[in-house]
Amino acid sequence: PRHHSGAATVAEYCSAVHNYRGGEVTDFANFAADQATKNLTAFAEITRKAQTEAVELLVAAGKEASNEAAAAVQKAANDATKAAKKAAAA
Repeated sequence: PRHHSGAATVAEYCSAVHNYRGGEVTDFANFAADQATKNLTAFAEITRKAQTEAVELLVAAGKEASNEAAAAVQKAANDATKAAKKAAAA
């Protein structure tokens, strides 16, 4: 066995083990990489859905706040009109 100074890459190590063990490590590495890709894809999809739902909630909250503000302005205008009519009638 040849000793390395610790500078061997993971690929070199996997290649050496693959040559020694008949491909078992490569099969495992391929499986692990495939699973990691699937997990990242699933995570990205969940994150996208969560972002979409958060934006929808913020838009709905903004519409509700806007409607409440419009109603408050309308009430204030009505109250001011009533006060002005009372003052004019007095």
